[in-house]
Amino acid sequence: MSLTISEWLLATVVLLVGTVIQGSVGFGVALLGAPVLFWIDPALIPGPMLVVGMALPFMILLRERRSLDVHGMGWALPGQLGGAALAALVLARIPADSLSLIFGLLVLFAVALSVFAGAPRPTPGRLLAAGSMSGFMATATSIGGPPLALVYQAAPGGRLRATLSAIFVVGGVGSLTALAVIGRFGMTEFLAGLSLLPGALLGFWLSGFTARALDRSWLRPAVLAVSAVAGAAAVADAVL
Repeated sequence: MSLTISEWLLATVVLLVGTVIQGSVGFGVALLGAPVLFWIDPALIPGPMLVVGMALPFMILLRERRSLDVHGMGWALPGQLGGAALAALVLARIPADSLSLIFGLLVLFAVALSVFAGAPRPTPGRLLAAGSMSGFMATATSIGGPPLALVYQAAPGGRLRATLSAIFVVGGVGSLTALAVIGRFGMTEFLAGLSLLPGALLGFWLSGFTARALDRSWLRPAVLAVSAVAGAAAVADAVL
């Protein structure tokens, strides 16, 4: 695939902003980047977007590794990998618009539950379910953050960012492997993803400052707000 300079700059700026959000809140780069990258070139979704979506969490994990919830990660990862495998089986059979609509509505429903019922506790069952939905959504649409972020919304900022990042790194390998098996990811997509990393690197550096602000009482409202935007964006993408 070939991008013009203006297309590359637009994609880089959008990913920079998304990276600042993800480096602060724990997720967000795909929900902002995926719609724009799809508009620039549909081939950039999901494979190249997932390359960025793996590199960024790896950097965040290195920065926040002392806050990692190893127990929670152990429950979410099997669901993440299982969801990725399931997505590979159904991706060729269900239209992308239908997937966006279904998961967008589910995310909005989860946000509504969180607002009215309070923050859920990250129990093994909830982590397994959230991991499964996240793996499916990431493989199908490259947006896999909201389900896990909703489960961890009441956690301290460092724990949320470290744990989600660890899950995204391993889950990203599963998603890309699943896409490769069905012929949707290869060297072309990998190189396209690498070309988008400069914006992510700059955004990661900036997030070292913004994360401190969102680490206080703003964290849970920020996660809910970003989750709502993710759901609304998915629904809009399906119906427009």
